[in-house]
Amino acid sequence: MEWGFISASLINLIINLSYTIVALFIAVMALLAIDKKLLKGVDIQKELKANNVSVAIFASSILIFVALIICFGMKA
Repeated sequence: MEWGFISASLINLIINLSYTIVALFIAVMALLAIDKKLLKGVDIQKELKANNVSVAIFASSILIFVALIICFGMKA
């Protein structure tokens, strides 16, 4: 393999990784802001322990959202 190809791949990886970290940080901050506004009196952990299906769906959608951000951030 040529050194130029390896260095270009590493630069591309670093750019994609930094983009992913920034996008993930912004998305988490947005989710926390939405959570504070919409779900003031809801304790997600307590509701999950009480087998509340709607809260479980909401929590899993947040995890899927974060996974999609990471997935699209690492695609080149």
